[in-house]
Amino acid sequence: GHIVRNWKVRWFVLLQDKLLYYKIEGGKKEPSPKGRILLDGCTITCPCLEYENRPLLIKLKTKTNTDYFLECCSREERDSWALDITGAIHAGHPVQVQELHRMKNSFKLLENISLHHIVERMYDSSAGIKLTRNLEQGNSYKETFTGSALVDWLISNNFAVSRFEAVTLASMLMEENFIKPVGARSTEATHYCNLSEQFLDDSTALYMFAESSKKNTSSKEELQFNISELSGTIVKQGFLVKQGHKRKNWKVRRFVLRADPAFLHYYDPTKEENRPVGGFSLRGCLVSALEDNGVPAGVKGNVQGNLFKIITKNDTRYYIQASSKAERAQWIEAIKPLT
Repeated sequence: GHIVRNWKVRWFVLLQDKLLYYKIEGGKKEPSPKGRILLDGCTITCPCLEYENRPLLIKLKTKTNTDYFLECCSREERDSWALDITGAIHAGHPVQVQELHRMKNSFKLLENISLHHIVERMYDSSAGIKLTRNLEQGNSYKETFTGSALVDWLISNNFAVSRFEAVTLASMLMEENFIKPVGARSTEATHYCNLSEQFLDDSTALYMFAESSKKNTSSKEELQFNISELSGTIVKQGFLVKQGHKRKNWKVRRFVLRADPAFLHYYDPTKEENRPVGGFSLRGCLVSALEDNGVPAGVKGNVQGNLFKIITKNDTRYYIQASSKAERAQWIEAIKPLT
């Protein structure tokens, strides 16, 4: 927001020369746009690292020097939006757009590698990355590691076969806010445009776990629990409206469906932390669409249409609303095989 600096869910529509955004009420976008961003003369920054706890940001600076910060659901979605917005900004320069496509397609996570699994291994007390006290320009930094040490560790643990691949993985770990630069040398590199240049394979560039710098750091046991639950492959994600368990009010939540292990987590898009506010195992769950005629049993408030219900193994009931019948069917079809 421009006046109150809070974060709100908005529905975006990209046109040839502008980006429109709409309010969402009851899971549907309002007919008239809430605002617009003119793309003529815009500059785009992606990834944008200005907010430590929001690694999935795109920053747009308009010709009149107005800054817009837009947060996406995933790295893939962020990169896709950034590519399409950049294409609209540079519509008259096809060579630049082709180069963006080439860079995007060359920067992909290797097959069968989970960033959560890498971080879990990095935390391991015996085989993980060694944390030491390091000096830079007279400043002392505790529990840090160098860029070259992380590259060596990734290769020795078979997460990468070359230093280039290891730098790519390390860049992704920094992008997703698992690790953070410490000190002038590594921090300065994050301002480079090319993703592959933002992490330094250098013995003088310092990094640390992003978790280490937070006041309310989770214990190692809690972190491992979260990682095991959140380590599955993302099958589907998007914004849905969910009924609360206590107040029975309806709120927009970002849902992430994972397999192996099968979990459905939901996030509050207005919160600073990129942590789930709830979630549950899908093993033994029942999922079904609800009738669109009238308000179904168990649903509070005048909420109708595109609803579905999930009943967990311990008989907890979740009532969720999609924005359309097609979206509801897609979610049900994605969840059923995982139950």
